[in-house]
Amino acid sequence: MKILVVDDEKDVEPLFRMRFRRELRTGEIDLLFAFSGEEALQQLEQHGKTDVVLVLSDINMPGMTGLDLLRHIKSEPPPVPVCMMTAYDNEEYRGKAADLECDGYVSKPIDFQALKDKIESFRTT
Repeated sequence: MKILVVDDEKDVEPLFRMRFRRELRTGEIDLLFAFSGEEALQQLEQHGKTDVVLVLSDINMPGMTGLDLLRHIKSEPPPVPVCMMTAYDNEEYRGKAADLECDGYVSKPIDFQALKDKIESFRTT
């Protein structure tokens, strides 16, 4: 199960690797990382949209924002579920993300047990 994590903060990668170390060790999940929206699109092209089960993207990033990335991902088949991550949990972002067919919303700081439950729900759909 490949999950693409998109965030301009590079410290997200070691944090996710630590929090998902058991799942990574067993091969249950494979984490891919991109540090910009543009890099995320390259990762999706390189790994194939059909192989990526979920994209977790920060909303506020320089250049292509997470909402721009969401719009781009949802505009081209095949559909890939996208959950937005942000420290700015407000109705404006939620509304824009919902309008763009966002599949979920994760607030920062991340509750990793809740995130693991959310990921599990995508595995079963």
